[in-house]
Amino acid sequence: MIPLSWYLILSAALFSIGLFGVLARRNAVAILLGIELMLNAVNINLVSFWRYSEDPTHIDGQVFAIIVFAVAAAEVAVGLALVISVYRRRNTVVADEIDLMKW
Repeated sequence: MIPLSWYLILSAALFSIGLFGVLARRNAVAILLGIELMLNAVNINLVSFWRYSEDPTHIDGQVFAIIVFAVAAAEVAVGLALVISVYRRRNTVVADEIDLMKW
C-alpha cells in the first residue's frame, strides 16, 4: 500500500507546477492550464485524505472531488469563452496586452 505522504508530495509538486504556470506564463490559455493543474492537485489531496480516513464508507472526499471537477469544467468554459472573445477583439491572447477594462 502506498503511503499517504507520497500522494501529498505528488499533489504538492503538481500544485507547484500549476502555480509556476500561472505566474510565469503570459499566454491566457497557458494560465488557464496552470489553474487546471492546481485544481487537479486539490482533487488528489481530497481523494487521498478520503482513502486514508478512519471511516472510508463516508464518501466526503469523493463528493468534494466531484464538486471540484464541476467547478473546473465551469472555469474552463467561461475562461475559454472570455479568451476567444478577447482574441476576436484584440487578435492576441497575451495577458499583458489584454487591457479592456482600462479607460
